Amino acid sequence: MSYESVGDARASGRPRLIIGITGASAPHLAIHLLTALQRLKTVETHLVVSRAAHRTLELEAGLRPEDLRGLADVQHQRGDIAASIASGSFLTMGMVVVPCSMKTLAAVAHGYSDDLLARAADVCLKERRRLVLVTRETPLSLVHLRNMTAVTEAGAIVLPPVPAFYQQPASIEDLLAHLSGKILDQFGIEHDLSPRWQGPAGVRQLAGGLAR
Repeated sequence: MSYESVGDARASGRPRLIIGITGASAPHLAIHLLTALQRLKTVETHLVVSRAAHRTLELEAGLRPEDLRGLADVQHQRGDIAASIASGSFLTMGMVVVPCSMKTLAAVAHGYSDDLLARAADVCLKERRRLVLVTRETPLSLVHLRNMTAVTEAGAIVLPPVPAFYQQPASIEDLLAHLSGKILDQFGIEHDLSPRWQGPAGVRQLAGGLAR
């Protein structure tokens, strides 16, 4: 059985979103996003995991890529360049790479499609579809910054996982939910993952709720 046949690969009638996970630290970002999308049930998710992400998932989350199959509608093998998401004729609303390593950022910036994940991202750029790169590295070198400029000029969106505090987060879950919400906003996917800015009065209301 191929990975692409795992899960509900039938035409669901829902728009398709590709999720790529690379070997950068914090695979929890992708796990939270996949879990949120599974709950929302508004898009059909196509997952591809890079080789390096196998190790990061194991070390940081105690998981294997196979453990994520239940969170995505379809999971693709990273080496399967014949997979559906490798073609521009396979319609999707775009792709998010979360977290996005500097290696994958460089591959996308220079059109180096050495695996399915990079190829799927390249397809989104050439088809003028939304590509969101949740770049995870600090501090940033000049090489990193130039690659970010290159992908932005090519049409991608660089969305570093920067925590926000205006919503008065009380847990790591709150921070993850806010980031997942920021990602979904880029694709116009409605959600209720975290409170939106309502002005200073809204902040006081949130703070008051936490105090109680």
